[in-house]
Amino acid sequence: MPLTKMAARSRRHFRPQPRWRRPGAAMAEEAARRAVAELPLLRTAAGPRDRAGWAPRLKEEYRALIQYVENNKRADNDWFRLESNAEGTRWFGKCWYIHELLKYEFAIEFDIPVTYPNTAPEIAIPELDGKTAKMYRGGKICLSDHFKPLWARNVPKFGLAHLMALGLGPWLAVEIPDLVAKGIIQHKEK
Repeated sequence: MPLTKMAARSRRHFRPQPRWRRPGAAMAEEAARRAVAELPLLRTAAGPRDRAGWAPRLKEEYRALIQYVENNKRADNDWFRLESNAEGTRWFGKCWYIHELLKYEFAIEFDIPVTYPNTAPEIAIPELDGKTAKMYRGGKICLSDHFKPLWARNVPKFGLAHLMALGLGPWLAVEIPDLVAKGIIQHKEK
């Protein structure tokens, strides 16, 4: 067999594992799956434009968020605070990530899209704007590759708690250690 055919055959059989299939990723995926399984699924398919249906949907959102925060506190994994305006259309708060025993805290904000729940909200972390390639203008984190297709398959069952558990949480777990290692962000005490 010619060397080129042998080299081509060996290249076909050796393919590097994608990041999400590497060792440790399965454990993180299982933890995320467990966290989401404990969250209540939402039933009301209403957004801010539907005045009559928005109030029940907002109650479901709050229940799911409260449940998620309680589950996180029970598991000693409390990592965000979130509050909204009176209409429930603008959300803001803080999230934090602990890396090498140092707490990195960030302000977060997002608006509920007019087409919600068909369209997932876009979470912004303004202080990280322009510091990573996985971010859009205005500090909006990139969720389009992994989270948005998952959201689209689960409309209207997914809500803000699912956005935090499957969107922001994994994004922080990947990006913050990378930004720290590159020296782009530093702990406030340093």
